[in-house]
Amino acid sequence: MKISAVLFDVDGVLLDSAGAHRRVWDAWSAARGLDPEKVWELTFGRRPEDTVRDVAAHLDPAAERKALDRLLTQGMDDIQPVEGARELLESLSGSPWAIVTSGSRDFVRARFAATGLVLPAVQVYADDVRHAKPAPDCFALAASRLGVPASECLVVEDAPAGIQAAVAAGCVAVGLTTTHTEDALGQARMCVSSLADVRSLLTSYGFGAGGS
Repeated sequence: MKISAVLFDVDGVLLDSAGAHRRVWDAWSAARGLDPEKVWELTFGRRPEDTVRDVAAHLDPAAERKALDRLLTQGMDDIQPVEGARELLESLSGSPWAIVTSGSRDFVRARFAATGLVLPAVQVYADDVRHAKPAPDCFALAASRLGVPASECLVVEDAPAGIQAAVAAGCVAVGLTTTHTEDALGQARMCVSSLADVRSLLTSYGFGAGGS
C-alpha cells in the first residue's frame, strides 16, 4: 500500500478539545431546553450547524453557529494540543499533509498559533465544501489540492462521521481512539491509541522525516 500524503482531522486528533466543546454544547442545549446527552452524541466530526438542524429544526442553523462560536471562544484557552501532536507535525516537514476539519478557519488557526502547532499549506474547513462529513467531499478536496490520489492518502480521524467520510472518499482510514472506542470506529482500516502510534505507522510506510 502506497501512502503519499496524510490528512488529519483537528478536534480530538491534533487538539484536545472535547472538554471545551462539551461545556459549550451542554450550555447551549440547556439554554434551549434540549437533552444535552442526545445533542452531544451528534456533534462529533460534524459541522455545528448540521448538528443544530438535526436536534432543533425550528432554530436558524447559521445564527446558532455564531452563538456556539462565541461560547467556544470564551473557553478557547482550555484547548491544548493532543500529546505528541507538535512532534508529529514537525516530523512531517517537507512531506505532503493537510488538515481536514469541520471546525471554523478562524478558530483553528488561532489555536494552532497560540499552541505552537504547525499549519500545513493545505487546509480544508467546514465552509470549503457544500457537504460536510460524513460526506467524502472534504477529503476528496484535500487530496485534489495536494495533487495526490485519494487512495494514497492516509486519514487520521477520531469520530465515526470522519471515518465514514474518509472511507467514502477512497482514503486509508486510521481511527485514533481519543474520543471513541475501536468498535465505534469499526469502518477504519485500523485503530491506534496515540499520535506516537500514528508516527510509527507513517514511518513504517516510509512517510515523514522530510519526505514521502
